[in-house]
Amino acid sequence: MSIWIVIPAVVVLGYWAAMAVMHAFGLPKIPRVDVRSDRLPEEPLVSVLVAAKEEEESIAATMRDLLGQSYSKMELIAVNDRSEDRTGEEMESVKRWAAEQGLPAAVEVVHIKELPPGWLGKNHALYMAAQAAKGDILLFTDADVRFHKDALRSTVHYFLNEQADHLTTLPVMVAKSPLLRAFVHFFLFSLGILKPMWRPNDDEQTSLGMGVGAFNMLSRSAYEQIGTHRAIALRPDDDLELGMRVKRAGLRQRVAVGMELLSVEWYPSLKAALIGLEKNLFAGLKYQLWQVFAATAGQVLCFVWPFLGVWLTTGWVRGAYIVSVAIMILLYVGYVRKLSRYRGVEVWLLPVTALLFVYVLFRSTFLTLRRGGIYWRGTFYSLAELKTMMRDTDR
Repeated sequence: MSIWIVIPAVVVLGYWAAMAVMHAFGLPKIPRVDVRSDRLPEEPLVSVLVAAKEEEESIAATMRDLLGQSYSKMELIAVNDRSEDRTGEEMESVKRWAAEQGLPAAVEVVHIKELPPGWLGKNHALYMAAQAAKGDILLFTDADVRFHKDALRSTVHYFLNEQADHLTTLPVMVAKSPLLRAFVHFFLFSLGILKPMWRPNDDEQTSLGMGVGAFNMLSRSAYEQIGTHRAIALRPDDDLELGMRVKRAGLRQRVAVGMELLSVEWYPSLKAALIGLEKNLFAGLKYQLWQVFAATAGQVLCFVWPFLGVWLTTGWVRGAYIVSVAIMILLYVGYVRKLSRYRGVEVWLLPVTALLFVYVLFRSTFLTLRRGGIYWRGTFYSLAELKTMMRDTDR
């Protein structure tokens, strides 16, 4: 039997066997924030900060969810980042509604007309919101997240009990079509394989952190210690980089699942997901072509080739691929059930979604290089300044 047939089978089996052992011990370590309605003896002021650009369809619902929280000692600062639709009007309408209802939370709406040089729009908007905030705890969230009425109270309980400097709570990712759901779940699965989600909770290590845009809660002192959003002004992966900076600073980070607390429709369609990720993936590989090719080879070898190997090989090599596929399926379903309300029945689309991911990665790389930068929410950012910021923040 040719060595070129044997070696891939041994490598793939060894990889998935290692992943099986690692995740059998690791997945149960990802905690869950349960719904709590009891009051804290002393509730600190929480500043909830949300930035929106062209979010007229979702921003009002998100703001109303936040203003309907059972945790009343909060303020809401909503930033309209140069929107050309009715986003700003929707924000002002909710602010008037809150005043009419006599809701206890203070509401401030900030309208940004121009983007200063050296900033991505979202990062600048969140920075401006933080500058206006009065709370000792800051919650950065997105304009399309839906919140359970006890979400803030539950997460503040957890944040204080864990004596955390940073809490990122993973929302349930809502996806309407089976193919989109499969793609979203593959993205989460492959991210979890690459960056095990329980490791940021290990206070002894400082190399791997995590953050998600839907829910990044920080103490004000931690936010200032990591340099605020100024330090990541041109990072498209701002939420993840924020989490990385927390860990590199030696601060106490917690990553938890908010199964009943948060939900978000990441993208409304598969097409929107493919387009939306074009700004992130090449950035996630630090705009380096060798990392793109290495990531592609890894995706094909580990997620696609085992399925082909089951049909194209015989004997013990075929058995190695069967075992590899079985482990992959079990881990995929385990991740889906740990992080969502779904059951993972779309696992049969796994190799298809892996190839889709490779396509998006190459598309992101090609478009960024061809354009000399990225377009995000109608604004162009040059590759030169993005790379400069990347090098500066990775030091």
